[in-house]
Amino acid sequence: MIRRRFRIVPHLRRWLLISAVLLAVALGGLLGRGLELSLEFVGGNAYRVEGVPADVSADDLRLAAEGAGAVEAVAQLSGEGADRAAIVRTEALDPDGPVAVAIRAALSAETGVATVEETFVGPSWGERITQQSLRALIVFLVVVAVYIAVRLDRRMAVVALLTLAHDVVLSVGVYALVGLRVSPATVIAFLTILGYSLYDTVVVFDRVRDNLHTLGDPGRRTILELVDDSLSEVIGRSINTTVTSLLPVGALLVVGAGVLGATTLQDLALALFIGMAVGGYSSILFAAPIYAHWKAREPAEARRIARVAAKAGGDPAAAAAIDASYAGRAPVTTEYVRGEGRRGRRRR
Repeated sequence: MIRRRFRIVPHLRRWLLISAVLLAVALGGLLGRGLELSLEFVGGNAYRVEGVPADVSADDLRLAAEGAGAVEAVAQLSGEGADRAAIVRTEALDPDGPVAVAIRAALSAETGVATVEETFVGPSWGERITQQSLRALIVFLVVVAVYIAVRLDRRMAVVALLTLAHDVVLSVGVYALVGLRVSPATVIAFLTILGYSLYDTVVVFDRVRDNLHTLGDPGRRTILELVDDSLSEVIGRSINTTVTSLLPVGALLVVGAGVLGATTLQDLALALFIGMAVGGYSSILFAAPIYAHWKAREPAEARRIARVAAKAGGDPAAAAAIDASYAGRAPVTTEYVRGEGRRGRRRR
């Protein structure tokens, strides 16, 4: 039994306004600043140093490389003690050129390590990963859309895909605004985000489908009220799932990357954190209200809503007139609501 109903569906315009503002900011970041791609996507040189002393930080290595002539360098540290190693990435340079030689000498002087390994990464690797990711994404979206349309409702499938696009644009927009680099780990995280976002949305839609047989009962007289009640039943579960997913990811981001200096986790953890938070928001305040109002535009639901409004306004004559306007049409039966009718059921 529902103890409290959260009135979410009636405030669709408010949620759409919030999403529109967030999307405008995100698109502004994407179109204005753009994404900063990592070495794997644009190509460049990578310098690896093993046995880095504990008192040498990533910033020290970055400044040493840029002081030697690198336009922009990125340094990452991993491991502890004797296994502590560093990777410094720069733009594409001639391995035998003066700048590359100076960078190797600067890193050697900064760390006290005589041997600095240098490798070149071409942009073709990142392009290949991007193409494979896009193909996997297209297959994923097609399979998901077909499954939701068959298992639940074709409108739910469309809204679920719209919610996925909403979440991805917001997440990528945050990356562009903050100026973080997009690495292969980021791409993996964004693909993972799709799963989390879809899970939250399907949980809500599945509860709506389970409750459709109660449409017309007190408190669920219209599809708008039914979706509101369904949200009230699962909102606690959705919030708890989102929070419990964010806690370990936040620990990776704050403790792992911030405190312990495991910067290799930063790209993955930050993208997951942003995507999970956005997915939890959109499944409750974006997907469900849009579906409810779209469903309410169907003739049978519009009639039901108008009749309920007339009765609530104390005008039984108006309610009778609404019923009379639909005289001779197939009634809205329990089988119709459940979607179990065959050829004889009235088309929605």
